[in-house]
Amino acid sequence: MAATDASRAVTIADKPLQALNDDEWEQLCDGCGRCCMHKFEDEDTGEALYTVIACRLFDDASCRCRDYEHRQQAVPDCLSIRALSPAQMRWLPASCAYRLRAEGKPLPAWHPLVSGDPETVHAAGMSMRGRSIAVDTVPEACWPDYIMDTDGD
Repeated sequence: MAATDASRAVTIADKPLQALNDDEWEQLCDGCGRCCMHKFEDEDTGEALYTVIACRLFDDASCRCRDYEHRQQAVPDCLSIRALSPAQMRWLPASCAYRLRAEGKPLPAWHPLVSGDPETVHAAGMSMRGRSIAVDTVPEACWPDYIMDTDGD
């Protein structure tokens, strides 16, 4: 990575979320795809539980949305991460760059802004690439059977 690219990346990685412009906001996404998995709240603990069941717009190979620009029209319950308050960031995985920055924590070494390589998130096993299940293949009543272990975050 060129020195100018590295210094720009560090700036984005260290900026408070509210100071990011739209382009910087999008660069902060590590491309893990975990936010595109269906989730629900544990009634007893209030903990956000992630499943491996993907949104119908999720592309398992790229770990990106197939229609990012129109996702909230196509999937009304799609989270707008930028609209979340710091308290609502708990709905994001502990490894999520947006949550980490909201909590004032640094990005991990595998984050593309730190490593300079968008493949490190996948190599580190932090992405949903090859791990998700299409939403139309699992009845909603069975979703609790597909909760993913996020202790590795």
